[in-house]
Amino acid sequence: MDADDSDRTNAPRPTPPGPLAGRVALVTGSSRGMGRAIAIALAAAGADVAVNCVERVEAAAATAEEIRALGRRALVVPADVSDPAAVERMVGHITAELGAAHVLVNNAGIGSRVADVDDIDLDLWHRTLAVNVTGAFLVTRAVLPAMRAARWGRIVNIASTAAQTGGSVGPHYAASKGALIGLTHGYATRLVAEGVTVNAIAMALVETDLLHSATVADPARIPVGRFGQPAEIAEVAVLLATNAYMTGQTVSVNGGMYYTS
Repeated sequence: MDADDSDRTNAPRPTPPGPLAGRVALVTGSSRGMGRAIAIALAAAGADVAVNCVERVEAAAATAEEIRALGRRALVVPADVSDPAAVERMVGHITAELGAAHVLVNNAGIGSRVADVDDIDLDLWHRTLAVNVTGAFLVTRAVLPAMRAARWGRIVNIASTAAQTGGSVGPHYAASKGALIGLTHGYATRLVAEGVTVNAIAMALVETDLLHSATVADPARIPVGRFGQPAEIAEVAVLLATNAYMTGQTVSVNGGMYYTS
């Protein structure tokens, strides 16, 4: 075997074309944790992926390298999703470099500050809704024209079981995730005839940095007896990004917590 053969043997092997081949996906908040797992899973399904972050550019770059190792294109796009101008710049940059995004996963969110009823001030309330709800609205609004023009789009909103049970972070967080489910239904009913599906994933106690920073995490609370893994959420996100007949659905991925609460 000559040197060239050795190089080819050791080079990353592109995954075969998948159901999202030729599509561009944008995953907000995808430098680490659940967003990172979703971005990589979409790439494994064939998509080129824009990796969004706010500050963790190095972590986002590492996610992008994993996507490229799968033979897909990747682009790091720092932007605060609650800033309308930043969102417009981000989507314009993605369109120029990768092409129009026809898959959107609204994963960016905050919920690290636990607050009881009497501890929620207006700053916390406004910031939580600005990122978790307004951010999803702004990014959706920015990518929708291209989806509608193509008559093909997949939007996946990452919600939480907190929207259905109240959760442990606080009413501010539960309200933001409940609003995200409402946003999902509102878009789904109006866009389905144009080839755009909109669904949500309501997850609970997934093993991420946020889980340990926001709550006293105890797997004994979960009927299956363990925390969820980011890859298990990513599997559902890929399903929703590749299925043309599901829309307006909130898929609970929570180890059985919702059904026993």
